[in-house]
Amino acid sequence: MKLSLGVSVSLSLVAQVFAQTYWYESIAHQGVAPYNPQGSGYQVFRNVKSFGARGDGVTDDTAAINSAISSGSRCVEGAPGCQSSTTSPAVVYFPAGTYLVSSSILPYYMTQLIGDPNNMAVIKATAGFTGLGLVDGDHYGSSVPDYVTVNVFYRQIRNLVFDTTNIPPGNYATGIHWPTAQATSVQNCVFHLSQAKPNIHVGIFIENGSGGFLTDLVFYGGSPAMNVGSQQFTTRNLTFENSGTAINQLWDWGWTYMGITINNCAIGFDMSAVGTVNGVANGAEVGSVIFIDSHISNTPIGFKTARGSGTYPPTGASLALENVVLTNVPTAIQGPSGITLAGTSGTSTIAAYLEGNSYTGGATKPTNTAGTIAAFPRPASLLSGGHYYTRSKPQYQTLAVSQFSSVRSAGAKGDGSTDDTAAIQSIINSATTAGKVVYFDAGIYKVTTTISIPPGAKIVGETYPVIMGSGSFFSNVNSPQPVVRVGSTAGQNGVVEWSDMIVSTQGPTEGAILIEWNLSSPSSGPSGMWDVHTRIGGFAGSNLQVSQCAVGHAQPNTNCIAAFQSMHITPVASGLYMENVWLWSADHDIDDPSDTQVTVYSGRGLLVESTIGNIWLIGTAVEHHALYQYQFTNTQNIFMGFIQTETPYYQPSPGATIPFSPVASRNDPDFSVYCAGKAATCNDAWALRILSSKNILVYGAGLYSFFNNYSTTCSSHTASVYNENCQTQIFGIDEGGSQSYSGSTVHIYGLSTLGTVSMIDKGGVSIAAQSDNTNAFAETVAMYIA
Repeated sequence: MKLSLGVSVSLSLVAQVFAQTYWYESIAHQGVAPYNPQGSGYQVFRNVKSFGARGDGVTDDTAAINSAISSGSRCVEGAPGCQSSTTSPAVVYFPAGTYLVSSSILPYYMTQLIGDPNNMAVIKATAGFTGLGLVDGDHYGSSVPDYVTVNVFYRQIRNLVFDTTNIPPGNYATGIHWPTAQATSVQNCVFHLSQAKPNIHVGIFIENGSGGFLTDLVFYGGSPAMNVGSQQFTTRNLTFENSGTAINQLWDWGWTYMGITINNCAIGFDMSAVGTVNGVANGAEVGSVIFIDSHISNTPIGFKTARGSGTYPPTGASLALENVVLTNVPTAIQGPSGITLAGTSGTSTIAAYLEGNSYTGGATKPTNTAGTIAAFPRPASLLSGGHYYTRSKPQYQTLAVSQFSSVRSAGAKGDGSTDDTAAIQSIINSATTAGKVVYFDAGIYKVTTTISIPPGAKIVGETYPVIMGSGSFFSNVNSPQPVVRVGSTAGQNGVVEWSDMIVSTQGPTEGAILIEWNLSSPSSGPSGMWDVHTRIGGFAGSNLQVSQCAVGHAQPNTNCIAAFQSMHITPVASGLYMENVWLWSADHDIDDPSDTQVTVYSGRGLLVESTIGNIWLIGTAVEHHALYQYQFTNTQNIFMGFIQTETPYYQPSPGATIPFSPVASRNDPDFSVYCAGKAATCNDAWALRILSSKNILVYGAGLYSFFNNYSTTCSSHTASVYNENCQTQIFGIDEGGSQSYSGSTVHIYGLSTLGTVSMIDKGGVSIAAQSDNTNAFAETVAMYIA
């Protein structure tokens, strides 16, 4: 049988799992929120039954659940002066039971709604339910501003069942309304929707926002079961049964679907939405979709698209399919003028199919491609069962609470001021030796030297606890030091699992590398990071907020030079799976009442130099670092999908090399040579740089440059005025300036850029111009092969 976690298990194991009390429910909850106005009285963990919820399937539990969420000094949606906050994190826990709700559950900023994966709680609508969703992630219609969807970070929903079947099928109903942004996720949830035909029940509704991650979800019924649109998104391991339309794509710039199973639906995936785009009627509203490693069965129409002859915008509704199995799907793809690709009454596989602009063979002008193509080469070391390897975040649901070691019980304070270095290092070492999981209670843990994570460690956090590097040890830009180091500098063999945490810095720490990864792990069972993020500045306790780093200070403000690098995967490392990881240098102050912009300097984003490679980056984003966001040097066998970047808002004033001078030994970009004689906007950070590397596979990328010295004029456009000139270039292959790189092999589906004149540069030549690839707001190249 198959659990919603997506793991095939025996009946005996199912019995063991369901008999096991979930450790998270019974562990001592000692988490703190050191900068909350309530002080030590603030409660991080909240069990809904402690607030009066019954979970008996009879009592209306709406008020009790919302009381559990709102209790204490929290950032209340719609309240004056609170657009976001890191000072009021909350875990709202649902023990097993059925919780009736008659109106929406309203999670506040930095809230996690978590159930027991061994016996998932059911959130069930009453027949007279009112609201946009059983959980409404951004409640519209209040008299004051709601959360700004593109700034809604650090939220989770997991291990819950959503049931709308009490609501008549002709009445609109939604399980989760989820317009959110980076560092958010919905994981391991089931949606029971009406299966009457026709019906208008929706499992997940997303109509706005800037990214996120959905994984391990099962939908029964609904039409559409998912109704979604966002700038960019990654979705993985979704199952749809007996839906009218399984997935309706409202709009996007780019979206990656992996491991989708659709059975017995009328339409599998519908991206045919049209509307007024840039002032032009009947324009394709979906920018780009990548859909891989999936199976559609017993469904009359597999894919429905708006792309056809004369499509506006020219690259609208770009589509890439790879390794999609069809069983009894008469029409594989239906375009606006009829069948684009015939299906089958038996079983067949779409090895690869493309609609959109493609670049191959060094061409500098696109080919409008529509039809089957050769699939990308897939290194065997990146695969499992013919699909790209994936693995869900471990929740350790079969372990007893005695198998966990709390860092606060071991003497760490997490109060943002005590030096917790020794206590943290001691408990990581002793717990790993004993085979236990290290549990970081909620808090901000200040450290003044490197925390080392040895092979075999398992580390999990309670609502994003922070390890915060502080002090002189991290302040020498000429001798950078990691805040967290995984494996020794010489390289070690083994596996580490790390989830639900943040690594940050405090004050001017220009020599801090937030995460250094040296561990060598097997490709068949790699190490993993799930929901582990870096956050540089812009939060309470960082000393890098509006009062220290306001826009308009004389630049560069040396007190705001905050990190050398977010993450470095070194040459000795290999075998690392990263899922829903956001490496962020702050553009605004999350704890400021108005989300005011700040200028914080960090040198480099993610650098991968692993000589063996076997790295998976699924649903990752890297933003606002001075020299580059992603860089791959002398590496190989890298899978990415979807990646997202933003260029620092202050650039090019100052330019990319200020205040971080390029270091040739680290293969930093040589702007002095590359940008000689070019416009000032050449001196902006590279979003993606690939140097002398093999088998780099990108399944969706959004590389964005919105600002020129905090002005968005360079990226705003209409049908008559089209501005895309915030920077001259954004993505470089073997682009070295005075240094020599060559031989990279790169395959990309669904590259979307914004605000840049050149979309792809290779060896000193602009390969793809934005003017040749216009889309609804971003520009899109459906496929590029180097």
